[in-house]
Amino acid sequence: MGPVYLFNLASQHAHWAAARQATITGNIANANTGGYSALEIQDFAATLDDVAGLTMAHTNSGHIDMAGEAADQGATFEVKDSGAPVKVDQGLMKADETNRAFSLDTAIMRAFHRMVLTSLRSGA
Repeated sequence: MGPVYLFNLASQHAHWAAARQATITGNIANANTGGYSALEIQDFAATLDDVAGLTMAHTNSGHIDMAGEAADQGATFEVKDSGAPVKVDQGLMKADETNRAFSLDTAIMRAFHRMVLTSLRSGA
């Protein structure tokens, strides 16, 4: 098990949310297309199964480890055909849920950015 980097995790989740939003938008745009079946993107939690039970290691409070920050920025998420017709009302609810997930990612990034800037300004 390797370390988990919160900035990288939030960034990957934001990439997933963007891919999910594009998939949902495509479904809604093709709702009236004959024979079109809805596409679904792999759940983000499925990609995190390998980190179940992860515990944080703390070596020194003065260290910030940035080694994993640039890890795999080009992750792709599996998109599959659901075989079901598009339901616009469910698609709109999924789009709203995805928007809230993306907002959470950006709020996390802003909060930790402020925390890092505050620690740098205080000289700690």
